[in-house]
Amino acid sequence: MTAPAFSMRALPASAFSSAAVATVIGFGGTVALVVQAGQALGADAGQIGSMVTALCLGIGLPGAVLSWRLKIPVVLAWSTPGAALLAASTLGLSWPTAIGAFVFAALLMILTGLIPVLGRLAARIPAAIASAMLAGVLLPFVLRLFKVLPDETVLVVGLIAVFLIFRRLWPTWALPVVLAAAFAVLAMRGQLALPVETGLFGHLEPVAPVFDWKAAVSLGFPLFLVTLAAQNLPGLVVLQSAGYPPPANRLILSTGVASLLIAPFGGHGVNLAAITAAICTGTDAHPDPTRRWIVGVIYGGLYLVVALFAAPLAGLFIAMPPAVLAAVTGLALIAPLTGALQTMMTEVGSREAAVLTFAATASGLTLFGVGSAFWGLVVGFAALAAMRWIRPPA
Repeated sequence: MTAPAFSMRALPASAFSSAAVATVIGFGGTVALVVQAGQALGADAGQIGSMVTALCLGIGLPGAVLSWRLKIPVVLAWSTPGAALLAASTLGLSWPTAIGAFVFAALLMILTGLIPVLGRLAARIPAAIASAMLAGVLLPFVLRLFKVLPDETVLVVGLIAVFLIFRRLWPTWALPVVLAAAFAVLAMRGQLALPVETGLFGHLEPVAPVFDWKAAVSLGFPLFLVTLAAQNLPGLVVLQSAGYPPPANRLILSTGVASLLIAPFGGHGVNLAAITAAICTGTDAHPDPTRRWIVGVIYGGLYLVVALFAAPLAGLFIAMPPAVLAAVTGLALIAPLTGALQTMMTEVGSREAAVLTFAATASGLTLFGVGSAFWGLVVGFAALAAMRWIRPPA
């Protein structure tokens, strides 16, 4: 597909507005979950600020370069299910050990992109099992939305009402408006303050990774699998549906390399986007499909701007009362949980295995120092194999 010569004057306003909307939704919708992930893994405020900065850089720069080089709108995002997996961890890992798990997951993604047979095998991962594990990871966060209700009854009920109204009328804006409403209430209460010594600009704090096999199995492998199955593969489908046959291995390899580069600074992983990509790859973004790659470049540029001010943006969420942070996170994960539950129940022959995967993951089981996401996969694959091998009598 040959693109005409680039001209700023030829760009419609929709190219900028679509990229801006995708940026607001992508960042504002789930940054609370990223902050919770950092907190669960023992990162301090500075390290969480570095985590958010690194993720924004990992989204912005590679996405803009890939869009420009490939002449297709490549829209990247951080791994939302991966952040949920990290935030749900109860293993008590240190931050350097978590960094080691991020590096391990990135290396697995790089291998998947480099070796075509691995990519084909990854595409054959049963969607029901991968979605069931994701649903099991997400469920506790949505349940926490109601567990904090006694602490913040009026605010939580109000946020749920706002979410439902906007999901019905203007679904794209539901999460940004919920976030704005939460901050407005906190500002009126005088509870909107940045942590001490929060700077104006984003920063990077490198940490030497510590490799541990339990962390690799409990976090690294599930992080790789859920990012691949729930983010990268759907992202490829979005590009295909928009009329851009994606170079799958090259894109997966690129996300793996980007994830590896940002891992020492706390970035848990970047991947192809799905929801925000749909905003930037359709005719509403740019009427000319040969010029639509420019929207991807603008989107990447906006994320670089967000990276510049990542420290105060992350600081707002770090300082947010835990009950409010839990409520915002729970609402942000309702749509992903709904999609995961729907997918895990789609295949009739896999439903029992999917339910077992879901239950084992959501249980929080820790066995031999290995977390529930891994055991959920083990249970699911074992159940699926048993159901396929055992034939009922004729």
